[in-house]
Amino acid sequence: MSGIASGSDIISYVALGDSFTEGLEDPHPDTEGTGQVRYRGWADRLAEHLAATRGEVRYANLAVRGKLIRQIAEHQVPRAVELRPDLLTLCAGGNDIIRPGADPDVTARIFEAAVRRLAATGARIVVFTGMDTGFQPVMRHLRGKIATYNMHVRAIADDYGCDVVDLWGMRVLQDHRAWSGDRLHLSAEGHRRIALRVCEILDACPPADWREPWPAERPRPWRAAR
Repeated sequence: MSGIASGSDIISYVALGDSFTEGLEDPHPDTEGTGQVRYRGWADRLAEHLAATRGEVRYANLAVRGKLIRQIAEHQVPRAVELRPDLLTLCAGGNDIIRPGADPDVTARIFEAAVRRLAATGARIVVFTGMDTGFQPVMRHLRGKIATYNMHVRAIADDYGCDVVDLWGMRVLQDHRAWSGDRLHLSAEGHRRIALRVCEILDACPPADWREPWPAERPRPWRAAR
């Protein structure tokens, strides 16, 4: 949707998904230490950048932590269709894939139905592949399922003309500093780099390069690293 890149005065943007899009573990600076933390995340950061460079942004983040893809399709997608935004981002299925016995083919069918409904609005749609978990010992066994799901996501994106954020190929996220202490959610810096990547895909003049190497680290003692 060309309006994102061409300088429209008003852009409407709706984000759908789970904790990844809600922005968990990226507390907004204005709420830190207040006891009422509000999360920022890559979607908020993207909306802020679009507002600074493209004009007014009407933004709604419908993402809720822990949601499975069927819940996102049943509750968030209809609301997004009602809002009829210019831009939609959808990252869903991750919570399904990590569950024991998960079937990426079934998850992909639900994902496709959601994309079909969203595409009918005429919005520009950005979808996300899953991340490569090969560098995470606890999650490494899920790599094959994630790769299978990613192939479905890419095929669906081709069918419906969606942009794809290839999280699998973002090797910069394989640094421990991209992750929060729970090793499951991104850190503030991880969210910042995702936002930059989406800006790049939207041709929205990212203010920095998401590929920028991490600063050199002093070696940590083995016990601290563990």
